Amino acid sequence: MSYPIEGQCQCGQVTYQLKAAPQMVAACHCTECQKLATAPFSVTALVKAEDIEFSGEMGEWSRPADSGNTNAAKFCTSCGNRVYHFNPQDAAMIKLKLKPVGLEDDTMFAPTAHLWVKEKVSWYTIPDGVKVFEEQP
Repeated sequence: MSYPIEGQCQCGQVTYQLKAAPQMVAACHCTECQKLATAPFSVTALVKAEDIEFSGEMGEWSRPADSGNTNAAKFCTSCGNRVYHFNPQDAAMIKLKLKPVGLEDDTMFAPTAHLWVKEKVSWYTIPDGVKVFEEQP
């Protein structure tokens, strides 16, 4: 995979340019991510904030996390697509909500860890060979 790579929200109003590989890609099975993704889990890439550039208008939303931290989110003000999450007390890393559509090589976005599996839907089977965490590691 060569960098930078580009991505966008559903309507294309918010775009991003990722300049380096993610630190980690995880599938989160918590009930909040199930709601967000309208799927059994969401896929998130942990990215250094300095390795990504965004353009377009984004709104912000936040909620308390189970850890006691604040889980803040940026989203497209036009289509409402969630773009990334972050901890306002530690803005050096962001959790990019992946939309790996149209990439020649999407294998870099395959989850290498599954989080919050204690809340996983019963009918999904986690693939062999990935790290599994009952809650947040």
